[in-house]
Amino acid sequence: GEAVTQREHALQAATLAEKRNGSANQIAAALLHDIGHIINASESDAAESLYADNADDLHEEIGFRWLSAHFGPEVSDPVRLHVPAKRYLCAVDEDYINVLSKTSVRSLHDQGGPMSSDEVKKFESELFATDAVAVRRWDDGAKVPNLETPDLTHFRTYLDTAFNNSAHSSE
Repeated sequence: GEAVTQREHALQAATLAEKRNGSANQIAAALLHDIGHIINASESDAAESLYADNADDLHEEIGFRWLSAHFGPEVSDPVRLHVPAKRYLCAVDEDYINVLSKTSVRSLHDQGGPMSSDEVKKFESELFATDAVAVRRWDDGAKVPNLETPDLTHFRTYLDTAFNNSAHSSE
């Protein structure tokens, strides 16, 4: 429902992360934050049960599960948390809803609406909550039609670095 393709959106989010001096892990998370929309639901073991009782497609969970097999939590957790980060920001920043696209405002309801005070505390205790909020803000700014960005190959170094960081942290 946005005015950009998934590819344009991903490249714009990664470009914003790079311009804001994000780490390789943050840039990789920004680039891959919506990969759960792209993964074929029939290929995900969990997809059927994830979709069953929820109008939201839970793309953050599908993406998290796929990314967890390839990257460490520095990349996969901000992806898992980028939807809760929207709910969090709506709860703690009264002006935040004004930056959301119409599509994001509509999906907010299906995703649970603004967080309760208990949910806010739980979110803030997440190790990668700050990174998730950054990814969320880059996500929100990455919906500009016809915006020039570097191509996908430009971000390969960040993906390689994030992948290698994950490999070293799991040894």
